[in-house]
Amino acid sequence: MRLPTLDRRRAVRLGLSALAAVLMFLSAPTYDLWPLMWFAMVPQIHVALDSTTPKRAFLHGWLTGIIANTAAFAWMGGFLQHFGHMSVIEAIPIMMLLTTYQGLEFAFLSWGIHRVRRRVGAGWPMALLAPLVMVVIELVTPQIFPFYLAITQAWVPSVIQIADLTGPLGVTFLLVAVNGALHDLWASWRARRAGEAVDWKRALRPPLAVALIVVVVLGYGVLRIRQVDARRAAAPRAKAGLVQANVGILEKWDPREFARLVETHQRLSGDLQRAGADFIVWPESSYSYLLPRDVAHDLPSDDPRRIRNGFDTPLLFGAITRAAGPPRTFKDKFPYNTALMMDAEGRITGKYDKVFLMMFGEYIPFYESIPWFTDLFPEASNTNRGEDPTTFPLQLRGQTFRLGPLICYEDILPGFARRLAGLRPQLFVNITNDAWFGRTAEPYQHLALAVFRSVEHRIEMVRAVNTGVSAHIDAAGRVLAATASYDPLGQPAPEPVTLLADVALLEGGGLYRVVGDLFGMLCLAGLVALLLRKSTAPAPAPEEPAHPAPRKRRKTR
Repeated sequence: MRLPTLDRRRAVRLGLSALAAVLMFLSAPTYDLWPLMWFAMVPQIHVALDSTTPKRAFLHGWLTGIIANTAAFAWMGGFLQHFGHMSVIEAIPIMMLLTTYQGLEFAFLSWGIHRVRRRVGAGWPMALLAPLVMVVIELVTPQIFPFYLAITQAWVPSVIQIADLTGPLGVTFLLVAVNGALHDLWASWRARRAGEAVDWKRALRPPLAVALIVVVVLGYGVLRIRQVDARRAAAPRAKAGLVQANVGILEKWDPREFARLVETHQRLSGDLQRAGADFIVWPESSYSYLLPRDVAHDLPSDDPRRIRNGFDTPLLFGAITRAAGPPRTFKDKFPYNTALMMDAEGRITGKYDKVFLMMFGEYIPFYESIPWFTDLFPEASNTNRGEDPTTFPLQLRGQTFRLGPLICYEDILPGFARRLAGLRPQLFVNITNDAWFGRTAEPYQHLALAVFRSVEHRIEMVRAVNTGVSAHIDAAGRVLAATASYDPLGQPAPEPVTLLADVALLEGGGLYRVVGDLFGMLCLAGLVALLLRKSTAPAPAPEEPAHPAPRKRRKTR
């Protein structure tokens, strides 16, 4: 049976919304079909403009966002089952709450495109309007798991070099501008086929302008990569030894396993020292025993809890620290997620407490009001929040270098990394634990987002990750070396691995360090300026009726 014309149009809109979602999540890690992102949003832009009301544009965009985010965050289901002790039936609704919220970005994108076009008129191209709307949305929307469209280009160094000027928002703008330009061309072609007169000279200006921007961006990327290579060749070098013990979450917090796990990290560190490592990095909370807040030196050699044994290389490691003695304040009741630096003599020369905590994993909102939460989810904990970033000193060949510690997902937060970069570290060091997620897309998504911190500040990064992906990222965002991601619950259990990275200790740079998200603010200002212009748009088209209106009967005498 043939569908009525109106129903066919609605079905096409739904299909195009779903198509945009599929193209987008296939372009992201771990599918990594990154060229798709350069045209993935064309269907969504068309649907936003073709929708008869802003509400319908919003709902169509929301459908796109929900599908894309559900596919991208599918690892959340396994996380809730393994560590939230939930069944599949219980985990799916909670996962959908997350992906439904995260999908609002695309709902606001479609709504914004629809409203802005109707406000400013058809004379303004999507090559300009769509990227302005998307950048503003990424700038102002709070996210539970932060991400940006630029993640799809993380493995394309020539494209992402503009991040040292604009942050990831510049890459997002470029991607959406290309999508908008393709839509403009397609719309002009459709109008021509429908018999409308098209001024091709005018119609081609926005796409040609976008093409020129792409050429400039790629040229800038090639130039900056060459400059980074030259700086790396002249910079002081160090060999960073990264330990990846592949320890499961439950195993990690089992007191019966503490001694064995510490010994594993020590043994691997000894191997790295013999291989030539200048300093060693252990992952987040990798030291099993609780440490006092005032720890100043390694424990005695006869203490089974000794941190460093069998090697004497400087060590940066993660541990849980807590105030000694009975709690004197409310904060004393809870521990800190801490990174510590130990020098060659065993002295603690630096401490850093994680500032951005994972909701429900490391802190519980309104903790005192919902004590039942920890009974329901025993793996959840309440952790004290650190205050400020810091740098750690590294003594090497008579010189002192500065290491910038980042714990867990702090390496995917542009604003926080910028605060740390202001302290002039010569190397970012990320310690994290992605064992919560197993061998899913999450560890690779985490790595892809971290790539942008090195580009923004022209500082290399090493990442020691409990179950992978441990990696070395250079100042051009290239992943020079990486381990695999492992599932600690797999059978047979994965063996521990190490990575020896030859890092360049750079002073860093990049305009982004100085101006931050100025590019995003300029996009916001530009969008507001457009909206404040006197509208030149035609009157909005009336909403399509669900059924033909009944014909009025003529009165007869």
